[in-house]
Amino acid sequence: MGFQLGEDHDSGMNEMNLIPLIDIMLVLMIIFLVTATVANPSIPLSLPKTTAEIVDPPPKAITISINEKGEVAWDAQIISLDELEKRFQEAGQAETKPTVQLRADKESKYDTVAQVMSR
Repeated sequence: MGFQLGEDHDSGMNEMNLIPLIDIMLVLMIIFLVTATVANPSIPLSLPKTTAEIVDPPPKAITISINEKGEVAWDAQIISLDELEKRFQEAGQAETKPTVQLRADKESKYDTVAQVMSR
């Protein structure tokens, strides 16, 4: 017959207790970190001598700004589009080619930006 008296004790512990394992791993990690920094003596090296050349500084960047009114400025000096073209030609004939940064206000017209870029 299928009678069962008392409790069933077969269930036991279903999960392994990982806390002692984590504790041991943490202690080992600390030991390895401490010994790795202490046991690593600096190795004396004889590095080769180099001859460094003096490098010229990079050319100055030209900042072209366009405000909300459509005015064009060359390094904070407001100029006309014809003057801008003349200055571009002068800067282009220099020995070192300059870098040009174009900054436009979000309220400026794209037509003005296109005219500056076409010069």
